[in-house]
Amino acid sequence: MVYYPNSQQYKNNNNVIIKKEDETMERWFIQRRKSKVLELADRQLTLAIDTVTELENSISEASKKNVADAKKYINKLFVTEEEIDNLRRTIFEESTRGSLPLNDREDLMHLVKRLDVMADFVKDSGRSVLLLLEITIPKELWNAYAEMAKDLVECARALKASIDKLGSDPLEARTLSQKVDQVEKRVDEQHLRIKGILLKSDKEVNPSTLLILKDLVESMEQVADSCDDTADYVRVLTIAREAS
Repeated sequence: MVYYPNSQQYKNNNNVIIKKEDETMERWFIQRRKSKVLELADRQLTLAIDTVTELENSISEASKKNVADAKKYINKLFVTEEEIDNLRRTIFEESTRGSLPLNDREDLMHLVKRLDVMADFVKDSGRSVLLLLEITIPKELWNAYAEMAKDLVECARALKASIDKLGSDPLEARTLSQKVDQVEKRVDEQHLRIKGILLKSDKEVNPSTLLILKDLVESMEQVADSCDDTADYVRVLTIAREAS
């Protein structure tokens, strides 16, 4: 944009003459778009954590044989995951139009993609739970899945806290990201424990149901892995911000 000192006018990239007050308005719109992108990203983060909570609630209700309540949480999970998908697309579109610096824009997109992947695995878990609701599952198995789901919620909340601190306190963000790693290790242990229970349940549970139960524990483990992968990226960003 070229400024003409004696005329209080500017020439933009399309060689269109605009007044100084118009340039001020243009800056205002750019700032508004930047704020919008960050607000959308924060909304996506909150919703991604919500899906994990809804999964945990659905498994808890399923373990108590409250089928209707479990379905309610799963349906809410599906709606939330769809909104996350829509937010991801909107964030990508808005970030290309805004004034975020290139590095910040790339960092934001990477975080958004990782959160979307996590929500996809939560949705896969919800689908498996939905299929299992009408089937008799041993109480020991449901309790094991419920315990694993609680740790997934702790993992996801630690990730959100870490991302929230990224801009204001990189050191605290790194500490919180390490907590994600610790919880993810617990989830890995539960993953193996549940597989062990499944191996011993062939007389109580038919083969097709065992396959769905296996899919459920695998997708839940993927939720923790994607959460930990995002936390790893947060650690990288904290180092980059300290170096800049």
